[in-house]
Amino acid sequence: MSYGGEQRASVAGVHAPSGPVWKSVRVQREISSSIILNHRDGERTNFAFLVAGAAGQTYVRENLRLTIDGLEVQPLVWEQPDGTRCHRVESSGSRLELEYSATIDGFAAPVEVTETDRLVYSRPSRYAESDLLGPSTRALFKGLRNWDLVDAVVDWTHTHLAYIPGSSGFTDGARDTYLGRTGVCRDYAHLVIAFLRAMDMPARLVSVYAPGLRPMDFHAVVEVLVDDAWYVVDATHLAPRERMVRIATGRDAADTAFLTNTLAGVRLWSLQVQATTDTPVDPIDHTARVQLQ
Repeated sequence: MSYGGEQRASVAGVHAPSGPVWKSVRVQREISSSIILNHRDGERTNFAFLVAGAAGQTYVRENLRLTIDGLEVQPLVWEQPDGTRCHRVESSGSRLELEYSATIDGFAAPVEVTETDRLVYSRPSRYAESDLLGPSTRALFKGLRNWDLVDAVVDWTHTHLAYIPGSSGFTDGARDTYLGRTGVCRDYAHLVIAFLRAMDMPARLVSVYAPGLRPMDFHAVVEVLVDDAWYVVDATHLAPRERMVRIATGRDAADTAFLTNTLAGVRLWSLQVQATTDTPVDPIDHTARVQLQ
């Protein structure tokens, strides 16, 4: 299955009220992922994949191929208003393989802000329990607003958490991360989101391809609403935000997981992710005001 088409690209700089401002340049990015699943019991189940770059990019080339026991199948494609593209398939086979790749030219225009966004991304959610963390958040960041608050939240999370693969479980939320002080990108993002929402700043999770990330994998970052625009922040400091490619946008990992299946009996056999760019970001400025494009 392939995609193509002409979409609008933006090479203009972005504006922020304070801090260094990132100026975009014309670049080309290559992204790809490969997933192999073993379905141990052969029971019929539904799979949903969020691996394709979001709509709105200028795709020079894009291909998605999905096979079940060696036979190619055509998944159903569901595109959400924010550009997230979900590929769904029902399978009772024993082996499912998905291969995705794309070449993206330039940058898409920054996503628009809606009134629904302001409401949905201000509420507590499954993995970002801003209500439970409210008292602690207000004690930590009392009196801070706008970029002062965002910078303080990102700095606190980066400083007080240890990035340790395997240290958290898939049901852990922001409160677990706050208490345990360890996690991976998903956990860092959930805690930043919960802190910001507890201080009445809309924030959401975005899954991305991240050129420059080591080790390479799908990555989770945060978009926060400041002065009527979405800006991307990343408390892990593991990759330059300026080259990231949006995959899925949502309240938390429940909305943005790269794989969802409805029944048990599935084992992830292999996962490979690649993301490169023809113009690396050097040096990386983790304080720059960046919009995810």
